[in-house]
Amino acid sequence: MTSPVSPARRRTILAALRRGTVPDSGLDLFAVGMERLEPTVDAELTACRSGAAAFTAIRGEYGSGKTFVSRWLGERAKASGMAFAEVQISETETPLHRLETVYRRLCERLSTASDAPSAFRPVLDAWLYALEEDVLADGSVDADDADQLGAAVDRLLEQRLAAVGRTAPGYAAGLRGYRRAVADGQIEMADGVAAWLAGQPHVAAAAKRSAGVRGDIDHFLALGFLQGLLTVLRDSGHPGLVLVLDEVETLQRVRSDARAKALNALRQLLDELDGGRFPGLYLVITGTPAFFDGRQGISLLPPLAQRLHTDFSTDPRFDNPRAPQVRLLGFDLPRLVEVGERVRDLHAAGATEPERIRSVVDADYLGVLARAVAGGLGGKVGVAPRVFLRKLVGDVLDRVELHADFDPRRDYKLTITDGELTKSERQAASPDDIDLEV
Repeated sequence: MTSPVSPARRRTILAALRRGTVPDSGLDLFAVGMERLEPTVDAELTACRSGAAAFTAIRGEYGSGKTFVSRWLGERAKASGMAFAEVQISETETPLHRLETVYRRLCERLSTASDAPSAFRPVLDAWLYALEEDVLADGSVDADDADQLGAAVDRLLEQRLAAVGRTAPGYAAGLRGYRRAVADGQIEMADGVAAWLAGQPHVAAAAKRSAGVRGDIDHFLALGFLQGLLTVLRDSGHPGLVLVLDEVETLQRVRSDARAKALNALRQLLDELDGGRFPGLYLVITGTPAFFDGRQGISLLPPLAQRLHTDFSTDPRFDNPRAPQVRLLGFDLPRLVEVGERVRDLHAAGATEPERIRSVVDADYLGVLARAVAGGLGGKVGVAPRVFLRKLVGDVLDRVELHADFDPRRDYKLTITDGELTKSERQAASPDDIDLEV
């Protein structure tokens, strides 16, 4: 059996699984159970590439695969030419009630099919190149006249950013300053202006003066800068952006005033999205059911709760993937074994004796290992995939490949220690230790 996956990509994926983390790419190779979401996701991505906007909320318990699904969605977006950014919401580093920090993390995590994070500078440079090509294609400017070309590019820049300039005039000024610094070979100035455009604080005053801008962006300007970034992405060949705000349930742990501001910021984002301010944006949030249904979540802001309300009283088989919330159903043993088979085949494709790996680690053994891991986690299969894949790759498949006489049925005994588990996995393994909110 052969595999079209490159050795480098295979190594990267397996290394991530060995560490117990979700790979940044290659998720399509072992994605199981996405069939019910694919048609809707692809239709929404197509609409965003045509200038529409979309939103979805992915709900699931800890360990149910929310991060996996959001990165899988991001991979599909990048494969279609769009950009992708995953921002993890946290109480201290990226609080949702401060949208300027969210925008900064977005720029830091921005990626495309050709550029890993941060792709912000490559996108800026591609945008400037596209503007120059558009100007030269018009035929009214001499390519050898740098001053004339620069002035024409500035005029086109202003036209493209006219709508942004009404709400965030500094963004257009910053882009103009960045173009001049690049054209003049002022590398440090260009670096500083690019950092300011990406929302970084503490940018040198000289760089900001060179672009004619002042101060740092704040919560309100962040939305204008996001609008500008979408314009830059579109004109540089990326007709849209998938932005994932991961773990929004952390809002339940912040002070009540900060939580109220964060929920209002989320409501504002959705209102602006529906109002057509962000063409090409596909906004995704992920959270636990407690955030969507509990007393300390979106219910504290009734307009937001009404917007996101979804009926989950019917059989999960009949869930509507077009609804504001999408429910992750979690893994069962057959799906866990199916994922194991795909990962095993990926591992075997890079080995010198692939058939031996497939015969030793067959479907029967994968079932044994899956049941053992789930049993070690209190029988909860839904939180088992991360540990299962980590044990499968690092403890079983690697050893079968490296040692000709290794037989996992005979030579391997599964052990799961407290230190290798996440909080939710520890709670599954020791249900008596779960802290209940009363």
